[in-house]
Amino acid sequence: MHPNAAFHMDEAAARDFVAGEGFGALFAVTPDGPRVAQVPVVLGDDGTLRFHLARTNALTPHLAGTRALFVAGGPHAYVSPTWYAAGPDEVPTWNYLSVEVQGTIAPIDRAALIGQIGAMAATYEAEPRWRLDQMATHKAEAMLGAIAGFALVPDAWRGTAKLSQNKPPAVRARVIAALGDHPLASRMRAA
Repeated sequence: MHPNAAFHMDEAAARDFVAGEGFGALFAVTPDGPRVAQVPVVLGDDGTLRFHLARTNALTPHLAGTRALFVAGGPHAYVSPTWYAAGPDEVPTWNYLSVEVQGTIAPIDRAALIGQIGAMAATYEAEPRWRLDQMATHKAEAMLGAIAGFALVPDAWRGTAKLSQNKPPAVRARVIAALGDHPLASRMRAA
């Protein structure tokens, strides 16, 4: 992640960010080379990330017991040096939020997989919420048979919130104004 300490996101903030995003990229090395899968995640109280993949995904047969990296990205935007109004010696940059979670992958059992799907639906479904038990049994069984559930047990959280914290308040205010209603502007106001 970014080496400037001004942009460091502590572990509690990193966990909140991942829980709020709920989606990211999972990277692992397989015998066929590095692979990545986009995955929805549910953050457990213990910091474990539970997720599922199609059994046909190239990563699925290689995940149990492997080391992996999950990356959740949030809003990001180009920042023009003209927004700083600080003279010609400034350069463009990119502001962003991102969290890396490093750890070991373990398979989860059927009950935990059903729990992960239920937690995901409870978080993102509007009322009336979809529930697995509403499906015809044979269809639910087919769906469950087509996916595999896993948990990433983290040993490192690395978060970056690069929101122009290294700039004076007046410059930050100009960047926020230039971003307008971009989602990054509200994150910068809150930082």
